[in-house]
Amino acid sequence: MTSGRPAAFLDRDGTITVERGYIRRPEDLELIPGAAGAVRSLNERGILVIVVSNQAGVARGLMTESDLAAVHEALEGLLEASGAKLDGAYYCPNFADGSVERYTRDTSCRKPETGMVDAACRDHAIDLASSVVVGDQSTDLELAHRVGVPGVLVMTGKGERTLRESRERRLPIAYRARDLSDAVAWIEARLDESAEER
Repeated sequence: MTSGRPAAFLDRDGTITVERGYIRRPEDLELIPGAAGAVRSLNERGILVIVVSNQAGVARGLMTESDLAAVHEALEGLLEASGAKLDGAYYCPNFADGSVERYTRDTSCRKPETGMVDAACRDHAIDLASSVVVGDQSTDLELAHRVGVPGVLVMTGKGERTLRESRERRLPIAYRARDLSDAVAWIEARLDESAEER
């Protein structure tokens, strides 16, 4: 018998928010249409919503962790305005080729490494076997493969480029979604099917 709740591990930029490179200011953050409703739907189903996002801009000296925190606070505010919420958020500021020394050392949190998912599993009661990773980059698909869960590719953000890469690298894609709303519909259908089988 499994314990814990299923989680949707969501990338941020290009998945929940419009892809704009390194987002340094809260006012540059914009939700992809339908993303807040998709998160709210996960909330209503009791699925944990966990952001897992590489943020190498900190290691590159383009922003500080305080800037990152302010952007995250803005994200939570935008979601809250639509009745949606995050259950957790994990950001990796580290990058081996960065220019800020303290962020160039331990990159075990950086996708596709599993550090952020590992931390989320320590912090929350997660049924990993019923969980999913959703994102627009190959690092998201590789992360899903490494932790043994389905990887859903959204075609927003860098999705088109990632689809080409996935074919070349033979990265497994459990579902190719138009956007986060489509991904969530697939996640919910998968859980319903699993419940019927039980």
